[in-house]
Amino acid sequence: MNPPGPLKVVVVGSGPSGFYAAEALLAAGAEVDVVERLPTPFGLVRFGVAPDHPKLKQVCQNFTEIAGHERFAFFGNVALGRDVSVDELRELYDAVVVASGSSADRKLGAPGEDLPGSCSATEFVAWYNGHPDYRDRSFDLSCETAVVLGHGNVAIDVCRILSKSVDELRQTDICSHALEALAESRVRDVHLVGRRGPAQAKWTAKEIRELGTLSEADVVLDPADLAIGPACAAEIADARGVTAAQSLKILRTLEGRPRERRKAIHLRFNLSPKAIEGAGRVERVLFDRCRLSGEPFAQVATPCGETAAIEAGLVFRSVGYTGVAIEGVPFDARSGTIPHLRGRVMDQGGPAPGLYVVGWIKRGPSGVIGVNRACSLETVETLLSDLHGAAPGKRGRAGLRGLLERRGARPVDFGAWKLIDDAERRAGSAAGKPREKLTSIAEMLAAARRDPEAPDIRCCA
Repeated sequence: MNPPGPLKVVVVGSGPSGFYAAEALLAAGAEVDVVERLPTPFGLVRFGVAPDHPKLKQVCQNFTEIAGHERFAFFGNVALGRDVSVDELRELYDAVVVASGSSADRKLGAPGEDLPGSCSATEFVAWYNGHPDYRDRSFDLSCETAVVLGHGNVAIDVCRILSKSVDELRQTDICSHALEALAESRVRDVHLVGRRGPAQAKWTAKEIRELGTLSEADVVLDPADLAIGPACAAEIADARGVTAAQSLKILRTLEGRPRERRKAIHLRFNLSPKAIEGAGRVERVLFDRCRLSGEPFAQVATPCGETAAIEAGLVFRSVGYTGVAIEGVPFDARSGTIPHLRGRVMDQGGPAPGLYVVGWIKRGPSGVIGVNRACSLETVETLLSDLHGAAPGKRGRAGLRGLLERRGARPVDFGAWKLIDDAERRAGSAAGKPREKLTSIAEMLAAARRDPEAPDIRCCA
């Protein structure tokens, strides 16, 4: 017998996977609350998508429609550990869906990676996108040469932001503090380096094509790097290698171009970082030259006994993201994910009752925004199957409100987020931009007040 009233589910995290899970749960008749540490929703769509890719952010319109559902509530500015624990959420709700993403960067494990001037791409992207945790970071852009380690879309984003003109960036929602710093940048040459070949690069064809259209920078590419062996040829001929085949075709249109512009992006392959060196700060990066060996789709980069060096004053490490452990939730430190079976969290071989996972913290940091929909649907199907006929009695939203009130927390609801959104759009309009992001939580909370003079922000109604 089904319990009276809707199933009560809380989603921890308001990025794409969290909203897609909420959408599926609402369609199934559930009452859904989304808990988010920051006062602003949308996760990596807000803080990870490059400012010069506004079309990718249009998905926020769909998420806003989801948030308008009568059975949906947003609890922004509510942090796990500070305001509520996972165990408390499990007591209050029929199910808890973790959608916390992969917010930390993976380490190279190479000597010198902690030298000043060696930075993670994660921090740089969050800095220019106005994430409150990173607004006070600084990046020394006074050198002429930078190295970006990694062959994914984030690495290309970093190259593009470093190589575009300030006038081009000024028309985007890039944060003013980043725009000011980039205006003073002396970086002219950016080396985009990967340890394997062009057939194994993780970027999308669209991203690599865009590099060839930059008005301020040429793409420099050694034709010898595009000579591929039999295993690589088999990969790009396979249906699984369609993206690599498209990418290689684009790269071949870029090879051998003369350098004519002020800046250049140098595409480098088969170089594995060996060490980052310098007297007190980054001065060069040493690499092992590699050759590929193994079967198609299982090739590994093996050092061939030769080394190479790139003299540079700045290094951005873009070798992947990893998840962060949450108290009260099983975690696999090796993979940086939460162990699960079709989205059902597993704890020492058995299911953790009422606990589910979606998105990058479920499957690892891979796939574009839309991939999260299928991932979330799988988890919601598992959840609904598990809880079919569950006994009633959970307090859900009412219980969470009461707990937060007793602790003096002031959650921001979706209506208050719209006040933040309006304030950013107005400030952006005055500067000729789509928006000027508020980059501190205090600024966000001030904008979220109904009355700017009121001492408290608007709470969830």
